[in-house]
Amino acid sequence: MIQIKTALLSTFYKDDLAVLSNILGKLKVALISTGGTLDYLKKLGLEVRAVEDLTDFPEMLGGRVKTLHPKVFGGILNRRQVAEDQSQIAEYDIPSIDLVVVNLYPFEETLKNGGTLQEMIEKIDIGGVSLIRAAAKNFEDVCVVADPADYQQVAEELDHSNGFISLETRKKLAAKAFQITASYDASIGQYLSGIAGIKEELPESWLTIASPKNELRYGENPHQKAAFYGDLDACYEKIHGKELSYNNLVDAGAAFDLLGEFETHKPTTVIVKHTNACGVAISDTLSLSYKLALSCDPTSAFGGVIAVNQKVDKETAVLLNDLFFEILLAPAFENDALEVLRTRKNRILLISKLSSKPNWQIKSVFNGLLVQQNDVSLASKEDCKVVSEKSPDDSEWANLLFANKIVKHTKSNTIVLTKDGILLASGTGQTSRVDALKQAIQKAKTYGFDLEGAAMASDAFFPFPDCVEIAAGEGIKSVIQPGGSIKDQDSIDACNRLGICMVTTGYRHFKH
Repeated sequence: MIQIKTALLSTFYKDDLAVLSNILGKLKVALISTGGTLDYLKKLGLEVRAVEDLTDFPEMLGGRVKTLHPKVFGGILNRRQVAEDQSQIAEYDIPSIDLVVVNLYPFEETLKNGGTLQEMIEKIDIGGVSLIRAAAKNFEDVCVVADPADYQQVAEELDHSNGFISLETRKKLAAKAFQITASYDASIGQYLSGIAGIKEELPESWLTIASPKNELRYGENPHQKAAFYGDLDACYEKIHGKELSYNNLVDAGAAFDLLGEFETHKPTTVIVKHTNACGVAISDTLSLSYKLALSCDPTSAFGGVIAVNQKVDKETAVLLNDLFFEILLAPAFENDALEVLRTRKNRILLISKLSSKPNWQIKSVFNGLLVQQNDVSLASKEDCKVVSEKSPDDSEWANLLFANKIVKHTKSNTIVLTKDGILLASGTGQTSRVDALKQAIQKAKTYGFDLEGAAMASDAFFPFPDCVEIAAGEGIKSVIQPGGSIKDQDSIDACNRLGICMVTTGYRHFKH
């Protein structure tokens, strides 16, 4: 236990600071402060010393320099059990500081509000970060409080122990303090990388804890704890329904990513279950695109996540209302559509706000992270190479490019079958590409789809001609795949023999 005799307070946010400050005043703790915090404490009726009176230097450079002085940092960093430290403290008349209460300039908040470059630069905190790190480093002798959410807990411990703070509390608060400064620096680094145009390079290190933390009800299963680290408010606006779960967020993200491949002026509906599309359709109206998407696999659509790229009208809402689904993600909702959809209280309605995907994708493995660039490549017609004797006609090109968009977002190994702007079926997450094709064929037949003239997309190349041969036997007339196998010619020869057209993209789309 250490006794808190002197405290330094310098905060941007004053919310709930009175709770802690009044306890410090009650315990006769000597208070040192700066600027707006100094004025705030005085208005509470507390006796407080200005930092400039301690350092004999005024705030300068437009407030950039306030606390960066040996009399402040010496007071925080001195080791109470080291005789030489105590000798120097006495020689230079430096008061020991036992408690540091600091929060940082609102860099992320300013960024959200569209801050200019100059405004962003001025929101890069220097003194605050230095004070937090110094106090956290010396946690054996100093308590640091960097999160206003901890004011109440620290105030209660001080009050109950008559001014003492335990080592256990100091350790926890020090760890949290370093997490806060690390996240803060990561945000600044990402911002500066953006304005510097740095997008392609992998970062030298990766922060595992981002801010803010959003605790979830549980993870993939009820016995697993879970949280989302990031800014959900920048992703969507929830206008109805229960809080999103871990699985909800995973599926909503998958639906958002797939929908983003399609042109916004063409009404498109995507239905996702366990991150794989079980329904995708483009049509002239949103209501018809939903009907067609649902027809792909109405069984799997039950309890799924739906994303659309048009404002939801009443006609579409009435159709949607007949299905139990977890989430509907849309750019907007008409008022009469909301009246229909809000009849089920737990149904989650989201207005999408995120305009683009981040540059990086992160996955945990062993005791670390795998980081890769997001897969933003997708072959256009001009990128594709016709490798068969027969070339696709306009209708076949449309089917092939449509299928390739879906296969990119489906778990490997996968085969996707499409026709006339509709997903007929897909084989997902199979250990064999042949099995993926067989699964897709069986599923399409289950829901009465005619595969004559359909297109087939594969996420990776065909090492053997077997998939082409099976597809031809079902009436499939066109194939799109990355190419690149040493046995590509075997599949091409099979296409030529069976009257099928094949194009290669040069882009593999594994999704594990």
